[in-house]
Amino acid sequence: MLRIIEATTPAQFDTVRAMCWEYRDFLMGMGADFVEIIELFYAKPDYEALLQDLEIKHARPGGTVKLALHEDTPVGCGMSHSLEPGVAEIKRVYIREDARGLGAGRTLMEALVEQLRADGFTRILMDTGLPQVAAQKLYLSMGFRQRGPYTEMPPITDGKMMFFEMDL
Repeated sequence: MLRIIEATTPAQFDTVRAMCWEYRDFLMGMGADFVEIIELFYAKPDYEALLQDLEIKHARPGGTVKLALHEDTPVGCGMSHSLEPGVAEIKRVYIREDARGLGAGRTLMEALVEQLRADGFTRILMDTGLPQVAAQKLYLSMGFRQRGPYTEMPPITDGKMMFFEMDL
């Protein structure tokens, strides 16, 4: 059975942190073109500091941290935070490799979208790398649409990332 919970305990946040490191490793494996991008956005010391503050940076009600469980085993995570009034960004959606194909990605994304809707957000923004074709298909099938960058991006990302938005 698959279920999505809100991370609230220290143990749950530690599990999410571990998955975020797995996610970073996954991204580093997308090819040489992405190593520089990942090192820029997720440099180890900065990423470590970000992950230590998950409970603050993604605190309710402006954000959320979700954990996907399959038969009570953590298989994925995702989070959101407010960018400005009414606008949220979904970040670090990751499903462990052995859980892909179970529907955990869609279920997790649906839970994130519904949480943001319930919290009164009117628009969601997110991005992904071009090699993440399955993620792109999922986002488009859920009603996200492609758009240009929603924040200033360094030139090394040109032609390597996709940006999405959804009106709620």
